[in-house]
Amino acid sequence: MGKIEKTASGKYRMRVYSAKAGCTKSFTHAKKSVVQSMADEWLKSLETRPLSEKTFAECVEDYISMKSNILSPTTVDKYRNIPKNQLSTEFLNLKLDRINGIMIQNEINNLAARYSPKTVHNAAGLISAVMRTYYPALNYKVTLPQVQKQYKEYPSAAEVLSWFKDSPIELLVLLGIWQGFRVSEIRGLKKSDFHDGTLLINRVIVNVGNTPIEKKAAKTVESRRKMTVPPIIQDMVDKVDGEYITKLSGESIYKRFKRVVKKHGYPDLTFHDLRHLNASIMLLLGVPDKYAMERGGWSTTSTLKRVYQETFSSEREKMDTRIDSYFENILNNDSTKI
Repeated sequence: MGKIEKTASGKYRMRVYSAKAGCTKSFTHAKKSVVQSMADEWLKSLETRPLSEKTFAECVEDYISMKSNILSPTTVDKYRNIPKNQLSTEFLNLKLDRINGIMIQNEINNLAARYSPKTVHNAAGLISAVMRTYYPALNYKVTLPQVQKQYKEYPSAAEVLSWFKDSPIELLVLLGIWQGFRVSEIRGLKKSDFHDGTLLINRVIVNVGNTPIEKKAAKTVESRRKMTVPPIIQDMVDKVDGEYITKLSGESIYKRFKRVVKKHGYPDLTFHDLRHLNASIMLLLGVPDKYAMERGGWSTTSTLKRVYQETFSSEREKMDTRIDSYFENILNNDSTKI
């Protein structure tokens, strides 16, 4: 068994050598006890049965069990769905030590023919994680389908708010488009979370299968944030019956939202897009990136900037007109208008 060391980042790391696997594997985590547990589970999984007897499907299950204490319930659920609904039976039944890079590439090619690039990337990520854990001696490279940037047309905020005026989910829509909340954050809100015009986001509710799970920790550290509450929203919150802001499941919220936006000509608009609209509005209002990140609970500027590009067509036209006018004035030598 290797020695646990503390890294420069403050996390703990252990390197463990396995004669059966013929390699050394590194485990890293913020908690020392978790590192030890991960190493023990890995060695135990290797000692239980040799790789020549274990199928890829068995290794996936072992991997998920080993990670279940440190992964979120939703991530575990997504991992379980990949072999259940996406990977082929032929690939799942392969003995681990018989798998090579060509077989993995063929499986990815088959997935790419049936699923979106994002889904294929997620499946490839799980395959890679399992192979690195249980068969690290295999070095392979695969080609993944490119994730195409999709342009989505957004309505204006005024349009969205008018569609849901006095509807059963009006408050939820306001929290999404005005406050930039995720569905899981909205579902986790209690009336008692609202104090003196402020709100602390420190709870979410997600579904694992059909079971709602309440989690104290939000998606990222940045997601746990304090927000001011506009009087209009506070008045609506005060009128809610019950402890939680909504009793609706995530699926019910999505379906009710979808019915309305589809009727108004935006069939591809999702409830999560309200969060993107919120980010675009902050861009149009000139809100600094740092504050926008804090308000929206984004951990990196890359996500924020990607969302920023999804502005409304009417506003883009205004910006295009300003840019066109600038250069037209230059060409017309009208410096007084520059």
